[in-house]
Amino acid sequence: NTTTASACDSYVWAVNGTTYSASGTYSHVVGCVTEVLNLTITPSSTNTTTASACDSYVWAVNGTTYSASGIYSHVVGCVTEVLDLTITPSSTNTTTASACDSYVWAVNNQSYAASGTYSHVVGCVTEVLNLTITPSSTNTTTASACDSYVWAVNGTTYSASGTYSHVVGCVTEVLDLTITPSSTNTTAASSCDSYTWAVNNQSYAVSGTYSHVV
Repeated sequence: NTTTASACDSYVWAVNGTTYSASGTYSHVVGCVTEVLNLTITPSSTNTTTASACDSYVWAVNGTTYSASGIYSHVVGCVTEVLDLTITPSSTNTTTASACDSYVWAVNNQSYAASGTYSHVVGCVTEVLNLTITPSSTNTTTASACDSYVWAVNGTTYSASGTYSHVVGCVTEVLDLTITPSSTNTTAASSCDSYTWAVNNQSYAVSGTYSHVV
């Protein structure tokens, strides 16, 4: 009577109660019956898989989905498959930014020249960029003044001619300024009855000191 058997590490043959730890063909006589054992012994082994995933992980060994970190095992024949699993929950991080002309996002070092919503995945974190791009522009004011000029854009007083600039957001305000020092020009005149002053074409009938700013 022949028995064919396979086992991991060792096998106890019920016919004689003997434990075998090596493959081979063994026999035992019981009365007129010769019992024959064709035995295959396979050493036990362990195969470890280390894995990381976002939210869940499907283990190809057994097709099971795992959603928590941990150490899991599954026996296939004489091999114990071990899964050392790390699960990280997915998350989203949002950055709102404004820039003139273009913006370099530190998350991926990319340069963006248009407003919009952009995303980039880093591990289990989805980085989101809400971006507003405003084109740069220049606004020029030409002004003239006596002695000094207060620029309403920045509240600064200027006493010399020149070109000045001040940035407000994405707009560069430019002041093209001409300053003329004040001066006085005195005319002494005498007249009978009345006098017409050529400076302002006004007629005066009373003596006095008069002024006109040009």
